[in-house]
Amino acid sequence: MESMAGNGGNRTLERVAAILDAVGTSAVSASELARRTGLSVSTTHRLALSMADYGFLSRDADGGFRMGERFVRSALENAAAPVLDELRRATGETTQLWIRRGDERVCVLSLDGPHELRATLPVGARLPLPAGSSGRLLAGDEAALADVQRQGWVESVGLRTPGLGSVSAPVVLDGVTIGAVCLAMPLARVQASPGEDFGNETVAAARRIAEAMAGRLR
Repeated sequence: MESMAGNGGNRTLERVAAILDAVGTSAVSASELARRTGLSVSTTHRLALSMADYGFLSRDADGGFRMGERFVRSALENAAAPVLDELRRATGETTQLWIRRGDERVCVLSLDGPHELRATLPVGARLPLPAGSSGRLLAGDEAALADVQRQGWVESVGLRTPGLGSVSAPVVLDGVTIGAVCLAMPLARVQASPGEDFGNETVAAARRIAEAMAGRLR
C-alpha cells in the first residue's frame, strides 16, 4: 500500500491541513503562514488562494488570510444555539442569529418564543439590508454603529413590520462583526422599548457567543 507521503494528492491534503492548523481568526500573511508551516511562500500563497475560493479560508483587503466561512459559520451556529435558547427562556421572546451575505441578511438560527402571539421567521430567511435592527447593524449603518458604541445594541420599533419590534447586538470576533443576535417581539408586550426592555440581555448573549467562538477557533 502506498504511503500518504508518497501520494501527490495526500501531500496536498497534508499541506492544506498544515495551513488550517496555522491560521486562526486573526488575519495572517502568506509569508507568516509559510514560516509556521515550513512550506515555501509560493506554495503557501497558491494553496491559500485556492482554499479561499472554496471557503476554507477568507482573505482580507490587506491580503491576510483567516479561517473561512465553512468553519466560521459552523462554529458560529454551534456556539450560538445554547446561548439563544437561554436568551429565549429568559425573555420569553423569539431569538435569532443573522449573518450578512452581500446586500442581504440571512437567518441561520431561529428559536421561536413560547407565546401564541410572537415574531417568527424560518431559518434561511433572507431580508434586504438595512431593514430591521439586525439589518442596520450588519449593513454598517452609521446611526446603528453609533447606537452600538453608546449602548451596545440597536433597536427597531415597527419599522420593518408594523406591530413588531426587535433589538440586536453584534457578535464581534477580532474586531470584525461576524453576526448579529436579534430578539424579536410583538410591540404589545414591550414595556418601554425593545432595547430598554432587553438590550442588556441581548448584548450579553452576543458577547457570550463571541467568547465561545474564540475558544472553538483557537
